[in-house]
Amino acid sequence: MGRIRSYDAVIIGAGQAGVPLAQSLAQAGWRTALAERAHVGGTCINEGCTPTKTMIASARIAYLARRASSYGIAVGEVSVDMVAVRQRKRDLVESWRSGSERRLANTDNLDLLIGEAAFLEPHRIEIRPFDATPIVVEADHIFINTGCRPAVPPLPGLDEVPYLTSTTIMELDSIPERLLILGGGYVAVEFAQMFRRFGSPVTVVQRREQLLPREDTDVAQAVAAILEEDGVDLFLDADARSVKETADGGVELKIANPTGAASLAGSHLLVATGRIPNTEALNTEAAGLRVDEKGYLPVNERLETEVGGIYALGDVKGGPAFTHIAYDDFRVVRANLLEGGRATTTDRLVPYVVFLDPQLGRVGLSEREAREQGLDLRVMELPMDHVARALEIDESRGFMKVIVDNADDHILGCAVLGVEGGEIMSAIQVAMMGGLTASQLRQTVFAHPTLTESLNNLLTG
Repeated sequence: MGRIRSYDAVIIGAGQAGVPLAQSLAQAGWRTALAERAHVGGTCINEGCTPTKTMIASARIAYLARRASSYGIAVGEVSVDMVAVRQRKRDLVESWRSGSERRLANTDNLDLLIGEAAFLEPHRIEIRPFDATPIVVEADHIFINTGCRPAVPPLPGLDEVPYLTSTTIMELDSIPERLLILGGGYVAVEFAQMFRRFGSPVTVVQRREQLLPREDTDVAQAVAAILEEDGVDLFLDADARSVKETADGGVELKIANPTGAASLAGSHLLVATGRIPNTEALNTEAAGLRVDEKGYLPVNERLETEVGGIYALGDVKGGPAFTHIAYDDFRVVRANLLEGGRATTTDRLVPYVVFLDPQLGRVGLSEREAREQGLDLRVMELPMDHVARALEIDESRGFMKVIVDNADDHILGCAVLGVEGGEIMSAIQVAMMGGLTASQLRQTVFAHPTLTESLNNLLTG
């Protein structure tokens, strides 16, 4: 073993918690090392939010162009250049990534070490560059921000076919002749609509009885109706039995559902059946760290693991896997270590948006969750075709609903499936954080005509 480098803090993973934490600690005078095995920015910048939402925007333009005549506008034939779509995505990813790298390089007290990290002892880590001698580092404070990656199900034949993941599908240079998607969660529905709008026939195979299993049944049914209206074929409550490569280089997926067995043919197969944590390479046993049955690192409300001085932030700790949650994890740690605070993750609101078109924005309790808790509640709903602004822009699919506690008239949660649903949800979230009652929000004077103005009518029902 060569010379050991000593730091005040070592951060494993340059994701949306690791990067700002490294900078904050270094700027506070801590000698800090940030280890990253692949790309600075983590999943969000490189494989998740930034690239997918960039490509979704391109798909939406194709969708709007095809329905331009409904606005009285004539356009020519619409075609999609996937190489140009991909390059636009790559350019934005590179811009964000390189910007983060420059900021890290210009931060005093901070060393960026490229390589895979593994524990040797609880506070000693070996970082293995792919083309250089391993580096051994030690620190009293260690922060794990290694994130997750696409899960691959144990489907017979899958290891013998050229399947795609949410990462590799964004590198296609042509439109699939027929895309099969295995899975029915958030990733699956976003890619299903995206590639249907690019021009691919798309079939989704979901083993659950509904899409988006975490959502209320009425929300999931409305999402399914939107996808079907856009031309996506759905097989729900369908169990994938096997897959094989066909003579022409495509795939044949055999499924079984309550109506019987079926064989689906496709040119491409996207596996979107969830994500698993990146913990297996960490050698957690050497650190005395315990992982749960799914491989996640359990933490307390202050993001501390069971080993003193070792923290886990972001997706690797389990729980809601969203960029904004990882960033808030960073804020909790920063407040406690640098600002003398007592911040925790207890009772924080977890908003999220599914970038289907129209968007699904969610925060707080769902109707199902509220009823399971036995709360005295009322549910208030409004279809988007009752929203003036949505009708004016001809984007009236979906509906909104809020869950209100009858005991004190406070809003418990909402689901907004509609144009700019994430923005409308955010307005409701702010009201929840401010303690506004449903009656107070109903009586608020909003500008006309805006989408948020619809909250007046939603909360009147």
